[in-house]
Amino acid sequence: MRWDNLRLDDQVADEADVSDGDTLFPAARRDVALPLIERGAVARTFDTPGFRGMTFFEVQAKSIVNRVPEASRMPFQWTINPYRGCQHSCIYCLQGQTPILMADGRTKPLAEVRVGDEIYGTMKCGYYHRYALTTVLAHWSTVKPAYRVVLEDGTQLTCSGDHRFLTERGWKHVIGTEWGGPLQRPFLTINNKLMGIGGFAEPPKDTLAYRRGYLCGMIRGDGSLQGDRPYPQLEPCEPGQRYTFRLALIDEEGLAKTRRYLADVGIHCREFVFAEESATRRRVMAISTGGRDKVRTIQWLIDWPPEPSQEWRKGFLAGIFDAEGSYSGSLRIPNTDPQIIDWTLSSLDSLGFHYVVEPRNLPNGIVYVRLRGGLREVLRFFHTVDPAITRKRSIDGVALKSEAKLRVAAIEPLGLELPMYDITTGTGDFIANGVVSHNCYARNSHTYLDLDAGADFDTKVVVKVNAPELVRKKMASPSWPGEHIAMGTNVDCYQRAEGRYQLMPGIISALKDAVNPFSILTKGTLILRDIELLAEAAEVTDVGLNVSVGSVDKELWRSVEPGTPAPARRLEACAALNERGLRCGVLMGPVIPFLSDSPAQLEAAVSQIAAAGATGVTPIVLHLRPGTREWYFAWLRAQHPSLVGRYLDLYGRSAYAPKAYQARIAGQVRELADKYAIGRPTPGRGHGRRPPRVIPAPRRTEEPTDLSPEPGPRAPAEQLTLL
Repeated sequence: MRWDNLRLDDQVADEADVSDGDTLFPAARRDVALPLIERGAVARTFDTPGFRGMTFFEVQAKSIVNRVPEASRMPFQWTINPYRGCQHSCIYCLQGQTPILMADGRTKPLAEVRVGDEIYGTMKCGYYHRYALTTVLAHWSTVKPAYRVVLEDGTQLTCSGDHRFLTERGWKHVIGTEWGGPLQRPFLTINNKLMGIGGFAEPPKDTLAYRRGYLCGMIRGDGSLQGDRPYPQLEPCEPGQRYTFRLALIDEEGLAKTRRYLADVGIHCREFVFAEESATRRRVMAISTGGRDKVRTIQWLIDWPPEPSQEWRKGFLAGIFDAEGSYSGSLRIPNTDPQIIDWTLSSLDSLGFHYVVEPRNLPNGIVYVRLRGGLREVLRFFHTVDPAITRKRSIDGVALKSEAKLRVAAIEPLGLELPMYDITTGTGDFIANGVVSHNCYARNSHTYLDLDAGADFDTKVVVKVNAPELVRKKMASPSWPGEHIAMGTNVDCYQRAEGRYQLMPGIISALKDAVNPFSILTKGTLILRDIELLAEAAEVTDVGLNVSVGSVDKELWRSVEPGTPAPARRLEACAALNERGLRCGVLMGPVIPFLSDSPAQLEAAVSQIAAAGATGVTPIVLHLRPGTREWYFAWLRAQHPSLVGRYLDLYGRSAYAPKAYQARIAGQVRELADKYAIGRPTPGRGHGRRPPRVIPAPRRTEEPTDLSPEPGPRAPAEQLTLL
């Protein structure tokens, strides 16, 4: 779609089921979105249950027939997408998970960053760039051909070719040319070194073990039990003495975290001013509680564990750092207790940190444990253990220098147009997954549309209301070569909004009148509304139709594709198209490892696909692109935690499943297709065919699947990536 020389490409999505167009939007109203309205667009919202919370932007597009990027692995060159946006909420179709370094030292996915957020950028000060706090001034989304930049240390960045990163030789675009044309610009090449510290570490999980570790570090480091006697010397109370716990800190974030963790086990503390602010010191706040049972419970919580887990160690390091640690150019944790020092060292060792022990030779025996490795290891420490106190995590003014291995190892076109997100900041840059990223692409398209990222992809749909007229105009152009056009490969042209806007009849009519070949991929049933028009088009040109059905397991469908019609309804649509004489196949994707890939599940799906009269079946194994990968794993941990380890084995080194696994799935589906005669002419195909027989789907199993390839036909060398 083009408006006034600004480009907003079509977004990767699928579609959802559709109701009748006359009743879908009974209570429409016009809302004003000024940046759009001023340029001739109309924003509408509808009060029907299926569309509450959604906004439809009706626009007058300048073009509608789009060329597929040359780097794409798709077997077609042209697409038509009358809609932009998705109403599915499929758990494997989201992007925007690139972690951004926030002002509190933590990270947040780029799609969740908002205008007004404080984050880190950089400022040039003398010879060095230095980290500097800055404010997010704008946030937007677009869709562009995607590239993956892989660095020597394994850091991966998914971005557009127009994006720029700071290298040791200045700012460089992801792709470009040395001379001639609009892409003549500085661009990344293999061995260019990016500036930063490399990929951010994963934060700890908020488990019971982590909480006990944090309480142990914090209370042993800075708290007291039974009056003024420091733990662990908890002795029987003397006559008239009470059991008490107290923790006093300057930074209330550490107090709040401790108080919350204690409250979760039924120990409620009161908060009070321990020492008022003066000319030479800040105010000190404290929390306290009393009673034998509470104090003994706290004692139990902070006991040294016989076999500490990694999560406990992370919590302990966070607590001891909040209690006694500091960072000002180097990260140090001081203590006088040999036992605490030993646990600090063993925890650092267990998590792979390097350090030095610096005795101070003072009467109290204080020792400093200093982290080695510079800012790269400091940030890895902060992100791995997640201390609470923001002040201690500040890197403002620190020079941008690191020994991290950030040379470019590969620049790979993904062959897909994906949702991309960007922000504008006061410094003109930001820290994306540990490297310095420039504000670059598509700002005008965002400010033009007034859309932000994240949930907007699911809740805001751009409708190119003049799409049929544009298709007819394109077909009449002397320069149009009459090549095949694919629809539904980026955004499903039969998503719910089509029930209201009815753009596809005009598009199909224009293609039919021009005798132009085309194909449609859909997950919906509204395609049956246009079945007679499709039949007329098939009389004069090649028409290819496919529905997408990855599994016939209803429980799995509700979990991973909650906004789509049921698989049985999609197969009914396939059957109806074939009965009318239109050749319709099935894209069997995605096949989801350990959830829809058992022999029984594959056979149930293929048998129902055969019963629908499908002319062919093509399996596609789940592909976890960067961004999608993180979101999918979050869903997996919540819904199927027992499968996380198996997925790490399967996808630990690549976005694709191993070729042996792909080959096995392809071979099994091919054998099943032969068994059920998919693609072979059989009696009863065509007019008057009986409805497909529905075979109950077997219960899903989470038992591991044999990953070794089975004898049979070899799978294609490349895995398709439509989903």
